[in-house]
Amino acid sequence: MMQSFIVEHYLESAVDVYCGGPDIFKGTIKACADNVLTLEDEGKLTHIAIDKIIAMWPQ
Repeated sequence: MMQSFIVEHYLESAVDVYCGGPDIFKGTIKACADNVLTLEDEGKLTHIAIDKIIAMWPQ
């Protein structure tokens, strides 16, 4: 359910993603499949398990 929401509303958008603790992941959403969110920031990819996401907002 979250995966389809992300693809529909945020694909290719710059976002901040909060998964708890002090870290916030930043980047442009490049893919969202198999329950993994892929962000790109400065040429580097970050893969985040969708079920770990607490909040996400546009940059």
